[in-house]
Amino acid sequence: MNASIKPNPEHAAASHRPRLIVTADDFGLHEAVNDAVERGYRDGVLRAASLMVAAPAVADAVARAKQHPGLAVGLHLVLADGRAMLPRTRIPDLVDANGMFDSNMVNNGFRFFFLPHVRRQLADEIRAQFEAFAATRLKLDHVNAHKHFHLHPTILTLMLTIGREYGMRAIRLPSEPGMGPWLRPWLGLMRWRLDRAGVAYNDHVFGLRHSGGMDETVMLDILQALPDGLSEVYLHPASHGHITESMAQYRHAEELAALLSPRVRALIAERYQLCDGFSDAVAQA
Repeated sequence: MNASIKPNPEHAAASHRPRLIVTADDFGLHEAVNDAVERGYRDGVLRAASLMVAAPAVADAVARAKQHPGLAVGLHLVLADGRAMLPRTRIPDLVDANGMFDSNMVNNGFRFFFLPHVRRQLADEIRAQFEAFAATRLKLDHVNAHKHFHLHPTILTLMLTIGREYGMRAIRLPSEPGMGPWLRPWLGLMRWRLDRAGVAYNDHVFGLRHSGGMDETVMLDILQALPDGLSEVYLHPASHGHITESMAQYRHAEELAALLSPRVRALIAERYQLCDGFSDAVAQA
C-alpha cells in the first residue's frame, strides 16, 4: 500500500494546486515559542505545530492549543539535545545527570542500533512521550523527531511499532529537494517502510537547508514554485529572544514575521491549497 499523501485524481484535476502544510516545531519549548505559534495560527499562515511533551513550557502550549482547536498538533519526539520524559533512573544510558539528551547523534545512533539494553531504554522513552501526548487529550495529527532523528532505522522502527498503539497516522519525511545524494538511500528506505506500515507522509519538506533562517525572503523564494504533491514547510518561530544555546543563531522573530507576512499569505492563497495539518491532507487525498 502506498500511504504517501497523494491527491485523488479527480480532486487534483479540479484544483491543480499543490498542497501545503505550514508547521512550527518546538511547540512547548518556551513561552515565546508558544506565543509565536498562537499568533502564527491566529493571524498568519501557520496551520500545524509539533509539541515537545517534556519541554519547560508544555503546559502553556497545551492550554493555547485547546483555545485554538483548529491548530493541528503533533508529537515532536525529543531524543537528542533536549529533556527526556522519563527520570534518569529509568534511562541511565540515554541522559545525563540532569535528565538531558546530548547532541552526539552519531555516537548515540550506533548505541541505539547495536546495544540491546540501550534500545530497551529508548523504547521506554519513546512510549513515555507518546503517552504524555495522549494525556493532553489533543488529537495526534502527526509525529516527527527533533533534529529529524527518525531517519535512524531503530528510532523509526520504534516509532512505527509504538505509534500504532496511539493512533499515529502521519510522519514527516525529511526530503528536501536538492539535498545531497547520500540521503537518498535512507529516504528511499523510509518511504518503503512507511508505505508498508500504512503511515502517510509528505512528498517534500522545506526548512532543512534554511533552518533558523526561514524569513520572509526565504519563504517567498520557496513558495515561488512548490513541486506537485504535498509539501510541508516548517519553521522555528518565537516572539522574541534567545531560546537555547543550540539555536543561538536562529532568527526566531524573523520566522514569526514570515508567518504573519501579507505577501506570504497572498502568494499561498494564489497558488496553493493550504491544509489544516496532515489529517486534513489525508482526508483530501
